[in-house]
Amino acid sequence: MIKYQEVARNIRKKILNGEYVAGKQLPLEKEMCVYYGVSRITIKRALDELVKQGLVIKRRGSGTFVKSVEDEDIRELSALRQFTGFSETYKNCKVETTIIKFDIIHPSEEVAAKLQMTVEDFVYNIIRARYADGRPIVVEYTQMPIGLIPGIKRAILEKSIYSYIQKELQLKIQSAHRTLRAVMPNEMEQEYLRIKDTVMPLLEVEQVAFLDDGRPFEYSISRHRGDEIEFKTVSIK
Repeated sequence: MIKYQEVARNIRKKILNGEYVAGKQLPLEKEMCVYYGVSRITIKRALDELVKQGLVIKRRGSGTFVKSVEDEDIRELSALRQFTGFSETYKNCKVETTIIKFDIIHPSEEVAAKLQMTVEDFVYNIIRARYADGRPIVVEYTQMPIGLIPGIKRAILEKSIYSYIQKELQLKIQSAHRTLRAVMPNEMEQEYLRIKDTVMPLLEVEQVAFLDDGRPFEYSISRHRGDEIEFKTVSIK
């Protein structure tokens, strides 16, 4: 693991266990350089990584602070302590899954960078169509590091990967970075999402998800039928 990633992971642990309190300033960069025995550039990269993960905020001329959220409901959402996938979201419906592809590949340079691995490592390459009470909802394209999430079988893909990760592997899912955009469906998506009107756009959600120790365990792109998804968000200053 790269040194700045080790530093970022250690600081993240201190934030999650309460050693660094929400709203309070982190030690100065020069102090962390001495503590971790690394250069200032390494500390800057570690802090930038924590900014990306939504754990800290940099204030010009003041330093770096642990993000503070006052409202309890928003705090729960912000920490994503109850990270939910498709099966949990539609738990009151009959959930069905069609496995379109399931194999093992080397990640592209872009995906490898997002998952903090090399292109020589291996990932599961999964494409699934998901249905709720017979309604087509989403086509999911998922890649996960085999070394981090071992033992995935087709039977798991037909149910819930997140449930397997949390209940069987005893790993804690902490957060996710998402980018949303509108896209047009390709032929395969039209087929599995039963789209007859080719002008219907899909809502694409690109995601990198993290465990509670800061390790990224999933890179995914989910393409939802535009008439079957409602996106809600909370913005925190």
